[in-house]
Amino acid sequence: MARVFRNFEELESFVKQERGKGRKIVFTNGCFDIVHAGHVDYLEKAKAFGDVLIVGINSDSSIKRIKGEKRPVVPQDYRVRVLLGLRAVDGVVVFDDDTPLEVIKLIKPDVLVKGADWPVEKIVGREYAGKVERVKFIYDISTSKIVNKIVEIYCGKKVED
Repeated sequence: MARVFRNFEELESFVKQERGKGRKIVFTNGCFDIVHAGHVDYLEKAKAFGDVLIVGINSDSSIKRIKGEKRPVVPQDYRVRVLLGLRAVDGVVVFDDDTPLEVIKLIKPDVLVKGADWPVEKIVGREYAGKVERVKFIYDISTSKIVNKIVEIYCGKKVED
């Protein structure tokens, strides 16, 4: 059963326990605001790189700094709950920084996964991971596209990304 880590000590203890069982730790991160088919596919592919998938999600305040005051659409506790319900996810940790660097430094994942839209040299924390994998997106969907479609349907206007 997937679990949420309320602090870094819980996360560190879990990772140590799983490594003690010989399991390969995979880490990825994102906002996961309005979880959609692209997110599910991405997380399933990330999980396939190892045994235990830990997902770092940006806190609400972190998302506001990165994406603006109108985001996130879905509060962090709800985003955590949705991710915990996905079969591929073994654990979720919320981070308040703009990047997950401190989480990555703490757990030193065997595999760090990001989308193929990220050039390797821009992937934060790559130097603390055993290996970096990039996943291609097969769904042409994003939270921004969903929000824009809703606004267009219900308000009759286009919104800039």
